[in-house]
Amino acid sequence: CVRMRTQGILERLNAGEVVVGDGGYVMQLERRGYVKAGHWTPEAAVEHPEAVRQLHREFLRAGANVLQTFTFYCSEDKLEISGNVTNITFVNYVEEAGWAVEVLKTSGKPVGATLCISPHGDMDGVPPGECAVRLVKAALETRAITRWDIHKYTREAYNAGIRYIGGCCGFEPYHIRAIAEELAAERGFLPPASEKHGLWGAALEMHTKPWVRARARREYWENLLPASGRPKCPSMATPADDYETAGI
Repeated sequence: CVRMRTQGILERLNAGEVVVGDGGYVMQLERRGYVKAGHWTPEAAVEHPEAVRQLHREFLRAGANVLQTFTFYCSEDKLEISGNVTNITFVNYVEEAGWAVEVLKTSGKPVGATLCISPHGDMDGVPPGECAVRLVKAALETRAITRWDIHKYTREAYNAGIRYIGGCCGFEPYHIRAIAEELAAERGFLPPASEKHGLWGAALEMHTKPWVRARARREYWENLLPASGRPKCPSMATPADDYETAGI
């Protein structure tokens, strides 16, 4: 029996693979009633782990190769503000990250982590360079938008040479699916969630109304102007100067 070594993110990227990341957790879980807006703290990982697991499953099914732990704002000051967790002691910050990496390595899965630090280093004053060295020693690899916007974003990112593409706050599973679908040719497959999704509205071809069937094409969705929230969108558009003579 030969045990296959699991490739890490950098190895997969260096091999020319396109890696799809996941989306944003706090906003999705807030909409589902598990996170409090304003605090944005991750106590749901303890209080409602099934909700966190379900969102992980949705990102995975949508085509994500990388799933993040739900630890956003899991710091002493933020958890105290939330009022839900008290009497917590943390080691700031790179040392704590090193501990987490060492534990996660026991899972046998590739592990990645990021640090939110200043140019001066972490909260303990550890310089950025030393933070990177410590993580290496821990064996670590160093506005709501539409799905159509995500297709464009993905293609532009890919054309710019980016091969690890995902999202953050506001990215839902269907946004991640759009990334996977846009890069289906490059990756050689579609995600499981595409089984229930017609690309570029293809399923609308079966509709009984002709004006709905007319939407079953890529050109329609690529040129769609949302009804609000953007400059020059229909509800904010500036009429043409000759609107009277043009019969508008």
